[in-house]
Amino acid sequence: MTPQHHHTGTVNRAIPRLTLPLIPLPLSTARILTAGGALLTLLSTFLPWTWTRAFPGNLTVTGYPGGLQILTLTGAALTLAQVLATAGLPGLRWLTPSGRHTATLHLAAGTLATTWYTLIAIATRLGGLVNLEPGGYLAGAAALAALTGALALPNDPPRPLPPARALPAWAEILIIAAVFGLALQVLTYGIGTAYGELFTGFLLLTGFATAALFTSGLGARLTALTHRHHRVTLTAALVTAVLFPLTQDTDEYTLIIVNILIFSTVALGLNVVVGLAGLLDLGYVAFLGVGAYTAALVSGSTASTLHIHFPFWAAVLTGAAASLVFGVVIGAPTLRLRGDYLAIVTLGFGEIFRITVGNLNGESGPSLTNGPNGIPNIPDLAILGYDFGATHSFGGLTLTPFANYYLLMLFFTALVVLVFSRAGNSRIGRAWVAIREDETAATAMGINGFRLKLIAFALGATLAGLAGTVQAHVAYTVVPEQYVFAGPVPPNSAFLLAAVILGGMGTITGPLLGAALLYLIPAKLQFLQDYQLLAFGLALILLMRFRPEGIIPNRRNRLEFHETDAAPANPPGTGGATRPTTAEA
Repeated sequence: MTPQHHHTGTVNRAIPRLTLPLIPLPLSTARILTAGGALLTLLSTFLPWTWTRAFPGNLTVTGYPGGLQILTLTGAALTLAQVLATAGLPGLRWLTPSGRHTATLHLAAGTLATTWYTLIAIATRLGGLVNLEPGGYLAGAAALAALTGALALPNDPPRPLPPARALPAWAEILIIAAVFGLALQVLTYGIGTAYGELFTGFLLLTGFATAALFTSGLGARLTALTHRHHRVTLTAALVTAVLFPLTQDTDEYTLIIVNILIFSTVALGLNVVVGLAGLLDLGYVAFLGVGAYTAALVSGSTASTLHIHFPFWAAVLTGAAASLVFGVVIGAPTLRLRGDYLAIVTLGFGEIFRITVGNLNGESGPSLTNGPNGIPNIPDLAILGYDFGATHSFGGLTLTPFANYYLLMLFFTALVVLVFSRAGNSRIGRAWVAIREDETAATAMGINGFRLKLIAFALGATLAGLAGTVQAHVAYTVVPEQYVFAGPVPPNSAFLLAAVILGGMGTITGPLLGAALLYLIPAKLQFLQDYQLLAFGLALILLMRFRPEGIIPNRRNRLEFHETDAAPANPPGTGGATRPTTAEA
């Protein structure tokens, strides 16, 4: 080895210099500043932050936090617990298996963001900082002090976690159940936020807290638990999902979750096309429209021009089959194209579908879809005598109409997840990944690229049509304007593609989470009015800048976007990162 190469190796070994804090303070001083700032922030939530109830949430009460103060209280308590855990306080060490201070920094930043956002929102809505009470000023200063102390803590690099303490199986199962119970509580709180400012604060704190969960090592610990108890985890997830409508007093938020499930199911279908096969489809929402229009025509609507009434199972199969046929018809002549050319063709198909159903009104074309008026008065579903449009009671438990549709859509989402999982881990799924990575190399290895891409296109279209049949009954009407390329309200093709990329291409949980966020955020940011899409676009830009691989990426994408971060974790001579499995790829 030449001296120059030896010098380069020395520089690489100098990476621990990154552990120096951003603000030079003694470690004990930094911890005291962080803990003291977090404690003062916590106490400030018991003081009034403003003098008037004109700001939502009633932040005028002494001794009782309300509205956004509860979020600040939660963030300050988590920050205090985390800094004490990194200091080695007995009883709290389990909060930071990695021993890193980065989680403390994330929580302090989340508390500061939530607190300052609240103060700025008060000043903006009420007309100036003069509307803040001393408690608000104390909260802002204390949160800033906590963040300053967190920035003075050592910036520890990632390192392997120590072995976890052995627990009995029943204890691990209880931990899994508690985690899903907490997740249900957080989800219910987030969806039930009564006003946009509260949801924005919730989103800020939840984002930073999620980052802290993984940097602290708790995320890795929970992942290991779920892998050891896979069936228990699936059962807990199913029970949590089924219990959700029972936590709601009205249909308002249950309807939101029903639409999120429809959006998520369609996003998973698009994930087959984009995430597995690597085909850029910009007109995918048209397949959702095909399924919805087909179900509307054959489900006995008074506005249907066909005047037929299929049972639900037949309407579902008809809608899925119609979308399958459209997928094959559109895919067969176009899938020999690649890249931007394929994207342009699929975009054209999406617009052709919308324009066509808008003209099949008996004047511009055959009388089939009632043109721009759409097909209204779609009747409620009835399966084996069970009316989905009526309220039912079982042993003291009440299921409202949208709760019925929620459980039905939950079944279809689980079915689509099963199909996606099986397809992704099959021989065809591995061939899709090979085509996505390098179609020329895959063809040279004997893979029939055109046939497999057509299968992916047809499967994705079928899954979208399946969701469309339920969407038609939930919305009670279908109109062409529901199936545009881009718009302020999902689902549309642009939002569907963003959900897949934002959540994590090629994964199952990624598009589900991405779809949930992309549906909730526009709905909750309506208080911004004309600036709604601007704020939404800025949020997407920031997320894709700092998390380009998606919120929940597979291992391959994580290594591609963070190759330099993963390199120090591998000892010299090990050959770099481990090879991802087929499912992770």
